[in-house]
Amino acid sequence: MTNWLRPRGLLQVLSCIIVILYCQSIAVAQASGETDSQHQTASLISNYDSGSTAWMLASSSFVLLMTPGLALFYGGLVRRENILSILMQCFASMCLVTLLWVTVGYTLAFGSDKGGLIGGFDYLFLNGMETPNELAPNIPHIVFMAFQMKFAIIAPALIAGAYAERMKFSAFCIFTLLWSLLIYTPVCHWVWGGGFLAKDGALDFAGGAVIHVTAGLAALGAALVIGKRKRRITPPHNLPLAILGAGLLWFGWFGFNAGSALSANTLAGIAMVTTQVATASAGLTWSLMDWLFHKRPTTLGMISGVVAGLVAITPAAGFVSPMAAIWIGLISSVLCWFMVSVVKEKLGYDDTLDAFGIHGVGGIIGALLTGVFASSIINPLVTRTPSEQFLIQLKATVIPAVYSLIGSVILLKIVDAMIGLRVDEQDEHIGLDLTQHKENAYTWTE
Repeated sequence: MTNWLRPRGLLQVLSCIIVILYCQSIAVAQASGETDSQHQTASLISNYDSGSTAWMLASSSFVLLMTPGLALFYGGLVRRENILSILMQCFASMCLVTLLWVTVGYTLAFGSDKGGLIGGFDYLFLNGMETPNELAPNIPHIVFMAFQMKFAIIAPALIAGAYAERMKFSAFCIFTLLWSLLIYTPVCHWVWGGGFLAKDGALDFAGGAVIHVTAGLAALGAALVIGKRKRRITPPHNLPLAILGAGLLWFGWFGFNAGSALSANTLAGIAMVTTQVATASAGLTWSLMDWLFHKRPTTLGMISGVVAGLVAITPAAGFVSPMAAIWIGLISSVLCWFMVSVVKEKLGYDDTLDAFGIHGVGGIIGALLTGVFASSIINPLVTRTPSEQFLIQLKATVIPAVYSLIGSVILLKIVDAMIGLRVDEQDEHIGLDLTQHKENAYTWTE
């Protein structure tokens, strides 16, 4: 292994990159001519709506809480020897993606459109924050940036559910940075940042295609590339922990969906109610499916259905009525249950924690059903007939799905060639907590 691929070499390369980025940020700031501090302060103080700003600050915090919630949800479902590795991956995503987003990710997602494919360098290193973003003119630009950052953080963390218990932490870090920059950021621009799918009229209120479809298809790619776990698959080691994680996800999802109204208004209220209704419908439906086909309703089934409902309502939350949300929750739960309980077993791929079966499939279903149930009464952005909008939604779902699947497989192959993706069989048997981090989650005494 070459020196720069070793941990110390990687740290040296990362340090050099940080120094270069810092120097460039100073140069950009100087070139912009914004040296008059009084003028800059005056520009930052504008007539923003204080209520909406407060709501968006709270929503940003809610969405950030979802990633620790995801960590607990995933962590409770793996072997006890691997819970810390899952927590570490989720918290590493919070750190890695934050730095990537504030330096270059945000501007590539929401900078001025370049050919419908990517954003420009308007906001490189967070320059230009003194003027509001046209997508959210009633709140400070820096708040909008921070809100979008939390979406970018959780997207790669979702993928970890597919390769849990067998990926090297170093490989996770490199893949997360590459995937966030090369997969998530372009798709975000296509749909939300003024790219070609936005111009086509695609509706994605809070991230069905941008987050769940891209992450879900990346998860499928990861499961196929990395392969099955060597050890016999074991039941969840701590279901109460998983339930707590699911509860935190449900709570944080109100910031995810209702916050995507980008204002404290009626639309935020509608998104909050549709989120609650669809989630309840999906949780009960999954339990009923377990009851009918497996003879018992289970807590794991209930929380799986809850997450499926949260995923499916995400693209539709601000476009559909609460009654339509019931159907979205029910349909998504049935199809996700079928994918997880039947199709995965038949095809034999090891999507460890059903990241594809729930987030990928649920995101696709939600995005398509948005075209079916979207109503102009709920949101005036809905201007097309259901059949017209469904075709637009189909395009806006298939393109990100294919791009994420193929792109993720390529990135995984690159990382595998660089440092290897998977721990060896002995380390996998012992568990990643000890072999990757030299820690144990639980202390056992005689």
